[in-house]
Amino acid sequence: MGTRRRGEELERAILHAAAAELRESGYPGMTMDRVAARAGTNKNAIYRRWPHRAALGIAAYRHLSDAAMPNPDTGTLRGDALEMLRRANETWASPHGTILRGLLAAAADDPELLTLMRERSGADTMDRAWLGMLERAAARGEAPAAAVRARVATAPMMLLRAEYAMRGIPSVPDEVLVEIVDEVFLPLVRGHR
Repeated sequence: MGTRRRGEELERAILHAAAAELRESGYPGMTMDRVAARAGTNKNAIYRRWPHRAALGIAAYRHLSDAAMPNPDTGTLRGDALEMLRRANETWASPHGTILRGLLAAAADDPELLTLMRERSGADTMDRAWLGMLERAAARGEAPAAAVRARVATAPMMLLRAEYAMRGIPSVPDEVLVEIVDEVFLPLVRGHR
């Protein structure tokens, strides 16, 4: 008989199981029973950590996002920003993007899920990656230190998300990504001198 998992080990097993369920069935198909069975635990262990399915769904999506987070370092802010937007665009069209679209669709009918998504958006992994990119650019002397701000860092992704919403398709043309960087993001960064 194996040893009983506890703490972080059990939490990781649950998150891995929930992430696998999201990949295979999307948020609508993810159930606490299926996650518990896949993780080799019981639902009580899950509910002690995540009080409801929405909380577990968001945590599992974050777990997937953290594992897939790009961190380009091309040597220039423009190169890094374009690479980040291109990878985000690819992700949106991938199975990972399908999971996010499923969560967003479910949030329309689930106020609790929508609230959780809004609460978690400020600490988003993608936001931290963009802030890190700005910090590296400031350290190279390519961006003013005053531009290293969350609002500046999140602008490109907000514009990309708006493109998805306006176009209703899971991929944005590359020329739009270039426009976001060259016509909005870089002038915004430079404007903080």
